[in-house]
This record gives sequence, C-alpha cells and structure tokens, in this order.
Amino acid sequence: MARFDRSHTDDLAAFIKASPTPYHACAEAGRRLEAAGFRRLAETGEWPLEEPGGYYTVRDGSIIAWRVTGADFDGFRIFGAHTDTPAFKVKPKPDTGAAGWKQVAVEVYGGVPHQTWLDRDLGVAGRLVLRDGSEVLVDVDRALLRIPRLAIHLDRGVNEGRALDPQGQLTPIWGLGQPREGEFLEFIAGEAGVDPDDVIGHDLFTVALDAPGYLGKDRELFAAWRLDNLTSVHAGVAALIAAEDTGSHLPVLAAFNYEEIGSMTYSGAQSPFLESVLRRVLAGDYERYAQAIASSAMMSSDTGNSIHPNYPEKHEPGHRPVAGGGPMIKVSANQRYASGAEEEALFRRAAERAGIPWQYYVNRNSIPGGTTIGPISGTQLGILTVDVGLPILSMHSARELCGADDPARLADLALGLFEH
Repeated sequence: MARFDRSHTDDLAAFIKASPTPYHACAEAGRRLEAAGFRRLAETGEWPLEEPGGYYTVRDGSIIAWRVTGADFDGFRIFGAHTDTPAFKVKPKPDTGAAGWKQVAVEVYGGVPHQTWLDRDLGVAGRLVLRDGSEVLVDVDRALLRIPRLAIHLDRGVNEGRALDPQGQLTPIWGLGQPREGEFLEFIAGEAGVDPDDVIGHDLFTVALDAPGYLGKDRELFAAWRLDNLTSVHAGVAALIAAEDTGSHLPVLAAFNYEEIGSMTYSGAQSPFLESVLRRVLAGDYERYAQAIASSAMMSSDTGNSIHPNYPEKHEPGHRPVAGGGPMIKVSANQRYASGAEEEALFRRAAERAGIPWQYYVNRNSIPGGTTIGPISGTQLGILTVDVGLPILSMHSARELCGADDPARLADLALGLFEH
C-alpha cells in the first residue's frame, strides 16, 4: 500500500468542514491566522501601517491577509483564491410548499450541476444580520432539507438527459403540512440563538453534508464538497503562516467571495478591496505604491478540470492534466486565464523552489473554458498575474475529487511564491 503524508490533507478536511459558506471560511481562516499571531483590522479603524506583524481584514465573505517583516520591501507577492462555492441560496421569503409538503424557496447560485444535488441530505448555513448591524453565523449541520427526485416509474425518460426546471423542480422539502410565513427563519434564528424579530437580513445556503474522505485502494484520492475553491484558501492561509524568508517582497493572501457569479460586488475581485488594502499598507504613498505594483506578482489559484477517464474527448489532447500530478498552470490565448511567458516563468520558479511536480492546463479549442479572478485582479491592479490550480474531477458537484497529495503541493507552491 502506498504511503502518503496526510497531515495537510487531513487539515484541509477540517477546514472544509468548518467552512460551509464564505462567511464561515473567513471566520475559520481568521481563527487560524490569529492563532499564529495575526491581528484583525477593521476597515473603519486606523491601521498600524508598516509596523511589523501579521494582519488581516474581512469584507462580506472576502478576506485579505498580509505579513510585514519590518524590512524594506519593493513589491507584493499575492496568492489569490475565492471563498464561494456553487449551491442553492435561500430566497428572502423562503416559506413555500405544495401537496402537503413544506418546502424552502431557493435560487441557484453559480454553476450548479443539478442532478448531483438530488436525493441528498442537505443542511443550511450562512449569516444573519441583526437589527443592531451585527452578524451571527449559523450552521445547521444535520439533515434538514432534501431535493427529491421523481420516481423512475413516473419519469421513464430520466436517463435520456432530461433537464430540470430550476424554478419548479429544485425546491427542497423540509416537513409536512401547510407552509407558514416566517417559520423557516424562526427556526434558523433559534438555531443561531437569536431572537427572530432581531433578524433583518440573511444570506443562507444549502450545504451538502457528505464528510470529506479518502478513496481508492491506496487511499490516494481525496473527495469533498467545496474543493473549489477552499483548497486554495486553505493552502494560502497555511503558506502565509509558514512564510518567513520573503526577502524584499511582502506576502499577501487575497480570497474573494462571489467568484462563481462574476465577482461584480463591492467585496469581489472586481471591487477596489484589494487595491485599497495595498494602498493602506503603503500609507497612501502613491509613488511608492506605483513602484511596488510594477515590482509585484500575483498567483491566482483556482481548481481546474482533470482529464476525465470517461470523457477524454472533452479535453485538449496535447495537455492532459491528471489528479495526483501536481498543480497546473492554466494557459489561454484569449486570456481567459492570465498566463503568458512571463507568468509561466514566475510559476515555474515557484514550483522549482517548492520542489513539486506540475502540469499544463489548456482548454480544448471547441469547448470554451471558464475564467477566474486572475484576469480580473490583474487588470484591476495592473499587476503580473499567473493562473494556477489543482486538477479535480466533478467540478461544482456536491462531491469533488482530487489527488490526496496535491493540496499539500499547492500550499508548497504558494510558499514558493511568497519566498521567491
């Protein structure tokens, strides 16, 4: 039986379990950073500027953290990721139902493969905003909801690729009887230990309850929900905590919410959040900031598609990344990924410093791929940016699959970037 170091991947499993939503991911990342001596800063408060130490700030499910060594630095080394995952979001007025079933009204968030969510036990997690402006996190970590599949006897064409109507056929059930307005939010408030009358806003999501775990004869595969993209958030946190020899560069972790729906929010990658933080770190000195940006680099880390053994025709034949083969550099001539010659050199130097294997990822010409925060952040900042990621199977499904060693390799790659 093959033997692998499971310490990093075991810790990733714990991180995923503690991070059912972007808000929980920021809280868990902050908890780990604070345990390592980092200090949380409020955007509305005064910052210690260039005082040595580790710092982080949070905005609406996005987190930016950095470490100041006290030595002069001439640029930033930024490791980018995103905290959100495709799921179903609870609507403002969730209580609905039909035919004697109580249901919860939801809306599709991001690119959800509908079939993978059917007949699966679901919890609910997210945040409640109270009347005084404070936020409370809630995680109902037990089987609460289910989106029921129609019996095959009533749907003989189900195996012929029939599409589901997201409005009428993806509404989860959670009880029997007639729906009562306010009942669901009363229940969630009770789970959070707050008065329902104090709740004046909520961001709640369905959560697949399948526990992360290892697969295969040699347990060389790791399966979990939210690998896209908590794998990268976890790797960035671990690398930032471990970074010591950063030389003349200031290491930064930037993990954004809303990547799955385009990043066009006040806290997403298209917002000025990251630029604002970097400017404040340099005390608003524009000339120094401009010089630093010109000497900086960013690595945008997001998962990508491993070649699928059952659908090899969907992949570019000359570039066939596999799970277990290490991180990928993602290349697109049309800049769907922010990678060119300079960027590839940055990636390869970081990988060589980390001593890890790596691969290329290129979309098939006939199948346009997705994009990441890389081109967005690179454009917003005017900074050299490379897109990387781990190869996984079943992206966006309720349970994704990667090589069990690859998450640790990704953290090593991030550390190689910070210490390059």
